[in-house]
Amino acid sequence: MRSKTAEVLGEVGLPEPVSALAGRRWDAIVVGAGHNGLACAAYLARAGKKVLVLEARARIGGACTIEEPFPGVKMSPCAYLAGLLHPLVAEELGLAARGFRWTPAVNGLFVPFLDGESIQLWDEDAACEAEVARLAPGDVAGWKAMNAVIARTREALRPAGERDLWIGDAPSREEIENRLGKDDEARGLLFEWSMAEFVERYLKDERLQCAYLGQGVIGTNASPFDAGTASIRFHHASGRLGGLPGMWGYVEGGMGMVSFYFCDAAREAGAVVAAGVPVAQIVPGEGVVLEGGERMHAGVVISNADPKRTLTMLGNAADAEWRAQAEGVPIEGCTVKLNVHLRELPNFTARPGLDMPHHYGQINAPLTKDEWKVGFAAAKRGELPEHLWCEVYLQSVHDASVCPPGTHTMSVFAQYVPYTFTNGTWEERRAEVRELAVKSLGRFCSNMDAAVIDAQVMGPPDIEQKVGLTGGHIFQGECLPAYMWDKRLAARTPMAGVYLCGACTHPGGSVIGINGRNAAMAVLGDEEHGG
Repeated sequence: MRSKTAEVLGEVGLPEPVSALAGRRWDAIVVGAGHNGLACAAYLARAGKKVLVLEARARIGGACTIEEPFPGVKMSPCAYLAGLLHPLVAEELGLAARGFRWTPAVNGLFVPFLDGESIQLWDEDAACEAEVARLAPGDVAGWKAMNAVIARTREALRPAGERDLWIGDAPSREEIENRLGKDDEARGLLFEWSMAEFVERYLKDERLQCAYLGQGVIGTNASPFDAGTASIRFHHASGRLGGLPGMWGYVEGGMGMVSFYFCDAAREAGAVVAAGVPVAQIVPGEGVVLEGGERMHAGVVISNADPKRTLTMLGNAADAEWRAQAEGVPIEGCTVKLNVHLRELPNFTARPGLDMPHHYGQINAPLTKDEWKVGFAAAKRGELPEHLWCEVYLQSVHDASVCPPGTHTMSVFAQYVPYTFTNGTWEERRAEVRELAVKSLGRFCSNMDAAVIDAQVMGPPDIEQKVGLTGGHIFQGECLPAYMWDKRLAARTPMAGVYLCGACTHPGGSVIGINGRNAAMAVLGDEEHGG
């Protein structure tokens, strides 16, 4: 089945004049056509509701879309890999039948080191164990124990099937504790440990420890030495896409295809998706007011926007206690995303070659512990660090359709950078950030400068402007323990008929889709019970 949304790269336009849309009475209006908003719309439309989705930008998908940053090169501006996409949503919205295909990154995580050593952390246990035994033979038992606590916690909280705590309302701390039982290690992982404490508890070799440190701060404005960051590692290892626990992979055509398939599902079920229609105000119980002044009428409004933007749209209609909770969510991003067009793949000095096993997984340019500490402190001061931690993904080795023959795409997800510089602006220092990212990766490669054809650089303010995420925070607010589970914003709000469906709700950030489903089920459940 061909995706009609993909045929126009998400630029779905206006299906009918705004005046005609304003003249209809809707059961539900979804504000924002990110992937969760589209999933929510699909579920509501399939339940027989008259649903209107309003997207401010010309292209749907939000942070998970596809555009052409360079001629003939298709890339997602922010989202880059699938892993936490919920299997239930993929099944119920028929993604496989729509053409969804993904390549699991079984080659795992490749990490080179400055001493010329490296490690390939395969997703296949035996192969990975052999790598650990080669690099750090004294850490094999600890490495197994470290993986075991993640697996136990995943099985306790997110077993396959309907007992998955990501489905429905967020569980209380007591419910989570009951699932964990007497497993104090799982409790430490989920609520207490820093990422540094986590790896140091199980591993002795400092290189191996550093290989994992970045996995505890992905998209998080915290140091791996800050309490609770180990939970970020668990969050990103808790998926079950394709029945493969903890696996990540490359979506055929690019990550934005997930949003495009959700859009197809919503429109086929009868939802109307309108792009280029910014909402200025949410009026609880009545609908929305567009920036142009037009009113759209609906008893239910579901915001896919982040909490700060939702607050702005609600204005004085926001409940005071709810406002305080929403304003209390840290939402300043610290990541820079580079979308890079390459002449050739990176040639790593630790394992030379231009078509090697490590090119097919994920790649990290690591930092030493001191570099992590100094770099985080620099960004907090509004300065650039000397080196960036970089996570690298090479979509084109799995899917040659995304760029011209003989070239490659490279997504670089790096931190830490400041939202605001003490000296200068992002516009003035963008070239410097590009040079820093290439240099940080180039410490481990022999060809980075020559390999780069062009690079798009997006700091937190650029992400904010481009996809509408306040602070440029890719998860609509921090996913540390203090802001997760029942501490996260709920789909239901105290305002009449107003719901949330974005990453600011349970179970948190990444391309998941279950946030949208949870919101739709809350709407339908409340209607059934007269809410």
